Amino acid sequence: MSAATITTTTRPSRRTSTTRAFLGVLGRDIAVTGKEFGSFLSQVIVQPFFLLFVFGKVLSELGYIAPGYAQLLLPGLLALNAFLVAVQAVALPLVIDFSYTKEIEDRLLAPLSTRMVAVEKVVFGALRGLLGSLVMIPVGYLVLDKVSWDLAGLPQSALLLVLGALAGGASGLVIGTLVSPRRINIVFAVVITPLLFTGSTQFPFLQIGSLRWFQVICALNPITYVSEGLRGALTPQIPHLPAWVCFAALVVACVLFGAVGIQGFVRRALD
Repeated sequence: MSAATITTTTRPSRRTSTTRAFLGVLGRDIAVTGKEFGSFLSQVIVQPFFLLFVFGKVLSELGYIAPGYAQLLLPGLLALNAFLVAVQAVALPLVIDFSYTKEIEDRLLAPLSTRMVAVEKVVFGALRGLLGSLVMIPVGYLVLDKVSWDLAGLPQSALLLVLGALAGGASGLVIGTLVSPRRINIVFAVVITPLLFTGSTQFPFLQIGSLRWFQVICALNPITYVSEGLRGALTPQIPHLPAWVCFAALVVACVLFGAVGIQGFVRRALD
């Protein structure tokens, strides 16, 4: 057998082995989430539910909010959950794994490169973010009286949620590898709250032009582009950013945060 034949045979074998190992580690994380599904649901539903109920139901019934506000709010909360649930699913366990439990060492012993272990973390966080977003759809339809979506926009919405969840997972990787355990609570308090209120989840980005400084801050938040993209796809009658702008911004966020996060993960793993 020639050397070229051996090389050709070995490469697919290695790829298959890497794929199996990646799916095995990912499957293990998914299985753990399945066992804790009740607590997971409570974590991802409580805050968005009360935002939806108070702003979309209570204030609307009292006449303080325009009747069509629910149409604007629900896509924003889907975007919020996709991103923030992914951030939390990656950042918090990673800080613990690198500091106290050292569980990350077990994952590094798997037949995967260190970079692929980091990618698995991002993918797993994105899957949790997607699930956290999807469970809000039936909740929204139950809580709100009038929700009408353009079903032709569902494929675009699905892609936006995937990109938003991946951006959230990558952001969580950055936080989890750069922040020490003693400061993680402070960082989450300082980071999560601004993300919550500057992601254009409760208002259309284009209609805050009179507050230019605030609009600029919102433009730096990846959640803005998920929110605006979902509104454009599901409720096109509401003013929104062009779809290509939203997709481009989210791809840039995934690449940028992913590169920084993976580099930080490799650095921490080698320490």
